[in-house]
Amino acid sequence: MLKTKVLVLGAGGAIAQHVIEFLNNKGNIGLTLFARNTKQLEDFTSSAKIIKGDVLNKEDLNNAVKGQDIVYANLSGPVDKMAKEIVAAMNANGVKRLIFVTSLGIYKEVAGKFGEWNERMIGSDLIPYRKAADIIEASSLDYTVVRPSWLTNNDETDYETTQKGTPFKGTEVARKAVAAYITDIIEHSGKDVKASVGVNKPGVYGDKPAFY
Repeated sequence: MLKTKVLVLGAGGAIAQHVIEFLNNKGNIGLTLFARNTKQLEDFTSSAKIIKGDVLNKEDLNNAVKGQDIVYANLSGPVDKMAKEIVAAMNANGVKRLIFVTSLGIYKEVAGKFGEWNERMIGSDLIPYRKAADIIEASSLDYTVVRPSWLTNNDETDYETTQKGTPFKGTEVARKAVAAYITDIIEHSGKDVKASVGVNKPGVYGDKPAFY
């Protein structure tokens, strides 16, 4: 069976860990897990290729991207600089499909009082995520930018999505649910191409997340 080769950048992160668990041991998926600290990935050494590296190291990134079908990036830090390097490495290696996680609020798309609260809480932190999204959207890649709501560790996979240009309402979503969405677009790689997609828990709306 021909496997879809999936590179996970930031594989030690909480959402990425759920994605890896959903995809692990699926016969049609070949996983490569990339992280600066690979200790959290030791459970997957029998089923996935593990690479210790830094996204901002051109050689590390290029070697990881080469030969992949899908790149899924779930990163923190200077994500705008990382996005620029990822786009360049994918272009250099002829890899087209990118899934890149950012945050709600990067387009000031969060509606009402929740939007005002969100801007107060994380407005300045969103600048590099917006720059990253702009870099990706200006590329020729088949991208999906993922914009999760405020994250919980609830053991649930319910989510709904909103497209760029429509108001974002839902105040929270489980990391596992975001992972379920990402897993779905990895398995159906033609879904939400060249789209920026908000992800939130259905029916949970208000002025701020319940846990605040």
